[in-house]
Amino acid sequence: MNVRNALRQLLLVLMVVLLGWIWLKRVELRAFPDILGAYTAKEYCSCRYVARSPADYCRGYVKQYLPISHFVDEASGQRVTVTALGRSSTAAWLGERQGCRLLP
Repeated sequence: MNVRNALRQLLLVLMVVLLGWIWLKRVELRAFPDILGAYTAKEYCSCRYVARSPADYCRGYVKQYLPISHFVDEASGQRVTVTALGRSSTAAWLGERQGCRLLP
C-alpha cells in the first residue's frame, strides 16, 4: 500500500510540475502553430528563389516532422503559401536585394 501511495504522490508532483511549465511557456506554446508554417514558407522561398535551387531539393530542405496540410508554390508570382496546424503563411520573393519576406 505504501508503494502505491508513493507512486500516486510522485505522479501528482509530476503533473503539477508539468502544468507549471505549461503555464510559464504559454506564450511560446500559443505561437508555435504560426511558427511552423511561417518557417516552412520563408525557408522554401529563400531556397527556391534566392538560392535558385530545384523545387525537389527545397521541399526536402524544409521537410518537417509535423505535417504540412497545404503547400502551394506559385512559380509565376514567386510566392509560397503553407498551411500547417491550421495556420496559413505566405512568403514572397521581393527582389535581388530584399530576398524573400513573409507577407502579413
